[in-house]
Amino acid sequence: MTSKITYLGNLRTESVHLQSGARILSDAPLDNQGQGEAFSPTDLVANALGSCMMTIMGIKARDMDLDLVGTTLEITKVMHSEPRRIGAIHIQIYSPFQPNEKEQVLLERAAFSCPVFLSLHPELEKSIVFHWGQSQSL
Repeated sequence: MTSKITYLGNLRTESVHLQSGARILSDAPLDNQGQGEAFSPTDLVANALGSCMMTIMGIKARDMDLDLVGTTLEITKVMHSEPRRIGAIHIQIYSPFQPNEKEQVLLERAAFSCPVFLSLHPELEKSIVFHWGQSQSL
């Protein structure tokens, strides 16, 4: 098993990663009868995409003796209503690192090869913009 999920009531769950014991709370969003006090399940899907892309880029960067520390991702999830589903995930990637052209191509290619990206339905809009040599906009 990978994880165990327990329903806590009031549209909230707690997930436990069995190997590490790490815990994640999930709450239904405000627009779907929840409290919006934690990541919603669909927020976690969008976040998983960004986290996976960054992890695969980190592996590639390490193999190339590059440092992506300080890179941040801003993720926007867009819901569709009929049927209720994730319609789009927009990701802005800000990295203080300024790769040369070859490094940039390899890092971006790595990001698009992440298992979550490849697992999401092709009709789900995925907009990814890289901002190399820039700090996060927030």
